[in-house]
Amino acid sequence: MSLVTVVLVEDHALVRQAFRHVLEDNDRIEVVAEGSTGLEAIDLASRHHPDVMLLDLAMPELNGLEAARQISRLDPRIRLMIVSIYRDELHIRQAMRAGIKGYVLKDSAGLDLAEAVLTVAEDRPFLSPSVASLLMDVAQTGKKLDEPEDPYERLTARERYILQMVAEGKSSKEIAHILDISPKTVAIHRSNLMETLGIHGTAQLTLYAVKKGLINPE
Repeated sequence: MSLVTVVLVEDHALVRQAFRHVLEDNDRIEVVAEGSTGLEAIDLASRHHPDVMLLDLAMPELNGLEAARQISRLDPRIRLMIVSIYRDELHIRQAMRAGIKGYVLKDSAGLDLAEAVLTVAEDRPFLSPSVASLLMDVAQTGKKLDEPEDPYERLTARERYILQMVAEGKSSKEIAHILDISPKTVAIHRSNLMETLGIHGTAQLTLYAVKKGLINPE
């Protein structure tokens, strides 16, 4: 049986190393590359075209869900997985809408990760048992999230990049360098996205990004 190739993107080096050990203990899995940011994830996808990509939800420069959207457009054949600490219905459903095939909780990754990769590689969904139980409970009880229109969905991809990087504390000059645009263009995007979100000031924007799971509050 052919190897399943994997690209692993997680911003904490020790966690990434632990995940790699778990995966490479299975002789059917080969980790071909690693990264630590959402923008790296997109670059690695374009260079390696792996069978499966593992993405953290909260990563620098670009969060896992937005990276997943970009990768799906780049190469729909890549199967995408989230490995995250977030176990609430909102994040799980957002992941599914972004084209995620697997959702594994970090505290159960030692048990679930290799099985999840092999399952997702066959184009079958995989959820950690507690995640599956949550969604089953929601389905059985008829509970439903009150999900008003989210202004975040009206942001362009470029505005989402800038939102996250501003919330991470990067200056307009730093963002301009990363995205290869002018600081003036960054300022225009920043103004537009704040108007769309109804946010005034970097502090509010940072709190918004934390609540959305775009950045890690640690």
